[in-house]
Amino acid sequence: MTQPVFHQLVADLTAQLAGRPLDDALERWLNATHGAGSAPFERLKQACIDGVAEGWLCEREGGGIRYGRVFKAEDALHRFSVDVVDMRDIAGPHHAHPGGEIDLIMPIEGDATFDGRPAGWCVYPPGTAHHPTVAGGRALVLYLLPEGQIRFTR
Repeated sequence: MTQPVFHQLVADLTAQLAGRPLDDALERWLNATHGAGSAPFERLKQACIDGVAEGWLCEREGGGIRYGRVFKAEDALHRFSVDVVDMRDIAGPHHAHPGGEIDLIMPIEGDATFDGRPAGWCVYPPGTAHHPTVAGGRALVLYLLPEGQIRFTR
């Protein structure tokens, strides 16, 4: 897996998301179309596993969480930024999503959940906030943020 190939995988996905509201309907569609066990899910999961193993994903570490912004928001990604985190039984720093957040939850060890959700997609509408929490094992989580907007709170 290379960064350019990963970029194209994500761009193919974000092309399907462009212009859609970040809401429950989008979450249902993502899980029905690209959900756990589907070919698109498995391709993205394997790409993330490979990127972590190769050292170009989750290259930073802080507070027990490996993380990194892979791509800034750009036109080729339909104005989404791409971040990937590697978390094991931990709550991350509280943050808000001014434009919303789309998360791909990929359990790696155990029956890991993200914010209580199993493998698949989670969509947070604009204006929401949370402490991102992985429980029950280890998971990789891919974040798509409109315009790269995230606001960490204290």
